[in-house]
Amino acid sequence: MTENSHENVPSRQRRRFPGISSRAYEHPADRSALVALRKLTGFDTVFKALSGLLPERSLRLLFLSDSVRVSDAQFAHLNDMLRDACYILDLEKVPPMYVRQDPQPNAMCIGMDEPIIVVTTGLVELLDEEEMRAVVGHEVGHALSGHSVYRTILLFLTNLAVKVAWIPLGNVAIMAIVTALREWFRKSELSADRAGLLVGQDTRASMRGLMKIAGGNHLHEMNVDAFLAQADEYEKSGDLRDSVLKILNVLPRTHPFTAVRAAELKKWSETREFQRIMDGHYPRRDEDKDTSVSDSFRESASHYADTVRTSKDPLMKLVGDIAGGAGDLGGKLRDKFTGGGSGGSAATGGEGTSGRSQDPEEGSSGPSKG
Repeated sequence: MTENSHENVPSRQRRRFPGISSRAYEHPADRSALVALRKLTGFDTVFKALSGLLPERSLRLLFLSDSVRVSDAQFAHLNDMLRDACYILDLEKVPPMYVRQDPQPNAMCIGMDEPIIVVTTGLVELLDEEEMRAVVGHEVGHALSGHSVYRTILLFLTNLAVKVAWIPLGNVAIMAIVTALREWFRKSELSADRAGLLVGQDTRASMRGLMKIAGGNHLHEMNVDAFLAQADEYEKSGDLRDSVLKILNVLPRTHPFTAVRAAELKKWSETREFQRIMDGHYPRRDEDKDTSVSDSFRESASHYADTVRTSKDPLMKLVGDIAGGAGDLGGKLRDKFTGGGSGGSAATGGEGTSGRSQDPEEGSSGPSKG
């Protein structure tokens, strides 16, 4: 299916966003990670080489021959959702969409020249109509943002890394780029989640969909608010050791943890930025050429500063203390790693405690940030 128009688009009561730019919903971390990726040594060379070498035509033929292409005659309800999503986000050319037999719930948007959307039977069977609408909007958001190019390269390089794993230096070089691509990939998912919400315009449905991906089709046994509470507990629980483990756990993944995605999306849905988009005030594509790169950098830097300042994660709080010039860095590191507090410091001897209390400024600022 490669319609170039929006004929036979189903009726809707959802807002439409004519000419919307992907900048409207892109997560600042997505843009920052992409900038960092492009600065990675050797990435430009690999990108240019793979742009001409990737067997995209073969990929398209593979899906055409071994999957079911969505159309008015096949998976018509998904076809309606796809056209609807493209209409809402004003994506003129509707990308082809395929359903692939796979019990694992998944969806992807790939392609170097033109995007292809693929969803698995596991996902189609898992989600209800409104939840699936958010997923289709998520993938259309990837297409509008131009994410499919980098996602295709990641898919190819991941497979290549497995094949050359026996070549130590070759594998190290490839894995450096794969790791950077995965970091961007995870951030791009946060952007696409926002696009899915703009298409579905049902926050609870977006939350339910993510919750089902995490826990399966047992909605009667789950609760969205409790699921979001998990994300809050995950962010603020443990000590510095747990913060390091969180980083190690997420490194091999292509997607952020599902509860974290739900919390990020819920947070964005309550912002003034989201409300302004819904009211029709958003960046437009015809303004993209005038966008300042330095402004994008400042926005990303501001986002990370806010993240560090407001995060409940022990590592992020420590970073905030360091950035704020908090004293006794060695003591803070020791306490964070051992899980100790003021009691632990006292147990090691009275000198550290009495020394801290003799400085009124240090004594007043230290505990409030610790």
